[in-house]
Amino acid sequence: MTWTFDPIWWITAVELPALAGLFVLIWRARRDAQDALDRLAHRLDGANSGTRDQLAAFKVDVATTYASIPALRESEGRLTAHLVRIEKKLDSLGFGRPALGDRP
Repeated sequence: MTWTFDPIWWITAVELPALAGLFVLIWRARRDAQDALDRLAHRLDGANSGTRDQLAAFKVDVATTYASIPALRESEGRLTAHLVRIEKKLDSLGFGRPALGDRP
């Protein structure tokens, strides 16, 4: 009995099952990757909304507890007035600024 190579038998018995197996592997890998991507997107959405809520709470805290611009201007004015008074007192005691030519 002589054996002859039959390409139809080779395609039917070997190549079609191998290609079907590869197709199933690729399909499962793609499905698993898509499921993992969906889980990650859902997790990131949850973290993003939590961060947004924290930022909103911080903005409210800043708006209610930090100094306003008019309050800062008032404090600056008072400090400047006190520094001017100290400078005048030092000048009257003889601790005035040296002239430009007197500097070392």
